[in-house]
Amino acid sequence: MSSTHLVLHDPEGRLEAELPLDRELHKCLVKAVLGWTGNPGLPPADLEQIVLLLTGAARAVAADVRRAAELLPEDHAARALADVVLEEADRRLSVPLEGTARCAQGRARLVRALYERLDRLAGIAPQAVPAP
Repeated sequence: MSSTHLVLHDPEGRLEAELPLDRELHKCLVKAVLGWTGNPGLPPADLEQIVLLLTGAARAVAADVRRAAELLPEDHAARALADVVLEEADRRLSVPLEGTARCAQGRARLVRALYERLDRLAGIAPQAVPAP
């Protein structure tokens, strides 16, 4: 029996670093999710998909922030702040997912914060941050 799946081994994360994120999609989704007041009236399966998408975006942007921060000197203030933001991101991403509006909004705020940190790092060391 032949398989149609290919497993990639990329322990250094090189492929991930070269794939651009769809920042505009993430910005639109974050804006929409943070605009909800109360229950958005979406089926639980839709909320779960939104949470999964935002979680994946948060992990990918966090990886970009980490790579950019690592290019700065260890004693640089921006690197220290990025480390704090990344620790908080890791803590929040370790919380189990829920298919709820509250969970989606939490993930949306996290994605927004990570992009803000990435943009600040781009202002310090533009070569450290992938082009949008």
